[in-house]
Amino acid sequence: MTDMVEATGVADVRELDEVIIRFAGDSGDGMQLTGDRFTNASALFGNDLSTLPEYPAEIRAPAGTLAGVSAFQVHISNHDITTPGDAPDVLVAMNPAALRSDLHTLVPGGTLIVNKDTFDERNLAKAGYDHNPLDGDDLAGYSVIQVAMTSITKDACKDLGVKPRDADRSKNFFALGLLSWMYSRPVEPTLDWIDAKFAGKDLIIGANKAAFNAGHAYGETAELGAQRVIVNAAPLPPGTYTNINGNTALSWGLVAASQLSGLPLYLGSYPITPATDILHELSKHKAFGVTTFQAEDEIAAVGAAIGASYGGSLAVTTTSGPGLALKGEAMGLAVSLELPLVVVDIQRGGPSTGLPTKTEAADLMMAMYGRHGESPMPIVAARTPSDCFDTAIEAARIALTYNTPVLLLSDGYLANGSEPWRLPDVADLPSIDVEYATEFNQTNEDGDGVFWPYLRDENLVRPIALPGTPDLMHRIGGIEKEDGSGNVSYDPDNHELMVHLRDRRIASIPVPDVEVEGDEDADLLVVGWGSTWGAITGAVRRIRTSGRKVASIHLTHLYPLPANLGDVLRSFERVLVPELNLGQLVRILRAEYLVDAEPLSKMRGQPFTAGEIQHAIGERLDVLEGGRS
Repeated sequence: MTDMVEATGVADVRELDEVIIRFAGDSGDGMQLTGDRFTNASALFGNDLSTLPEYPAEIRAPAGTLAGVSAFQVHISNHDITTPGDAPDVLVAMNPAALRSDLHTLVPGGTLIVNKDTFDERNLAKAGYDHNPLDGDDLAGYSVIQVAMTSITKDACKDLGVKPRDADRSKNFFALGLLSWMYSRPVEPTLDWIDAKFAGKDLIIGANKAAFNAGHAYGETAELGAQRVIVNAAPLPPGTYTNINGNTALSWGLVAASQLSGLPLYLGSYPITPATDILHELSKHKAFGVTTFQAEDEIAAVGAAIGASYGGSLAVTTTSGPGLALKGEAMGLAVSLELPLVVVDIQRGGPSTGLPTKTEAADLMMAMYGRHGESPMPIVAARTPSDCFDTAIEAARIALTYNTPVLLLSDGYLANGSEPWRLPDVADLPSIDVEYATEFNQTNEDGDGVFWPYLRDENLVRPIALPGTPDLMHRIGGIEKEDGSGNVSYDPDNHELMVHLRDRRIASIPVPDVEVEGDEDADLLVVGWGSTWGAITGAVRRIRTSGRKVASIHLTHLYPLPANLGDVLRSFERVLVPELNLGQLVRILRAEYLVDAEPLSKMRGQPFTAGEIQHAIGERLDVLEGGRS
């Protein structure tokens, strides 16, 4: 840290390398919007950043209760970061429930900003307090800033003709204005956004701007100079950047794959948290040949997508864990038909309805085996919000190249979290070549040309003839087919042959070798998949910076697995696998490679922090190093 900078034209501003801020309040307090706008201003300022939105499953959870708390954590820095941070340096608590729910996350000595207007007897009782924590020594370990946000906001809006109740709804913009002053965020992006978002609603625009300006002015006039800091821009590679969340990146990746393949994109979907935003985003892109269909249920959604694939579209269906279970039979049909299909599973806490708005990664075994019979499917998993773009293209490429359904795994943390993303050069995107059959590929006993739908090439991939192609009539379906001709067959030998062919076709799909990061001569290897990448990367960096050796690998392709994976695993004395489940990848690694992989599980509806994994690595290194002493 340096003493002072004048990067914003304001003297006496301390410079920080990074800061973690958490906004928390009632689900009606607009904390997601507040965090999103602070994040957007930071992205435009040039910071590297990572976010963690958290909110109740109910549309309007009980006001003032712990169950109704909505929070948004953002980590901004002047260097490369990979997580939303282990613990916030600053907590903004809009009511007693937010304080009680989230105070434990704040670092000791951290800054606590509270809306003191909400700490009345009724709200205190709802939050479970028998006294006011703002009085006495409850918060002695923190730097506390008590602000009358509600009353100041109402005063700022009273001359605009805004009713007090309506003005109260703008207090989140007061908090945003105060934090924008404290952390030297540019104000123009927020003010311009208010104009655009509420165009035609002059009273709302006026109230929100008045609240924002009042919060900004409060910082200037309330003797908070010691709190004024700046986190300068990060040295990012040149290019055009946008702040993007995982569901948006995944949607754009599907659109890109459609353009790369020359096929129209079709989405058959049924709304389900946290996947619904993909349906919303893709519905905006009809200009790119995108068709979206909101079906009456999960089964109809995947059935429609299979029909679209048969008709020549890049077909996609999106869901979360409960919906994936319902799609199982239809996915097995797609396996039997050998049609390209991308099945997107944005994982959430389970089982059953479980934790709809909380993250988990416990669908791996269902992705691997969750269909009856031997029905193998390729599986790929995204690692960061922006990586969802590339993973979507990879899933589509595999589906269209090898005529198979593909499972793409993301989760709620990636879906809703955001980070800066440099827009790619279209020329750098992988090509996706699709060819449909237009000629006979076999002759019958009369010497006439016919089309056999299961006459395979050297990669065991069958040809696809679109409906209506002249003279290429054929049949495919769920009942077992004869190899080559596609005629219905109950022959035992043929069934066993077809089972082996389907298995070999998927198992032989080439995937990139896994690459070891860190110290290849270390004793401990950390293996990750999905959204654990950020926390693992952060933890490994910390361990290596401390002078200890550790290595890591991360799996994008979960089936088939990389060809060199077994050799890599066996080259380390100990293997640790952090997972947001009870050890599903561990079971696969143990069965496939006979290695003593050890699980590190977390099942709290929240992602790993780098600190949690760092601690686990440190404990195991202590044992390894102690055994050699």
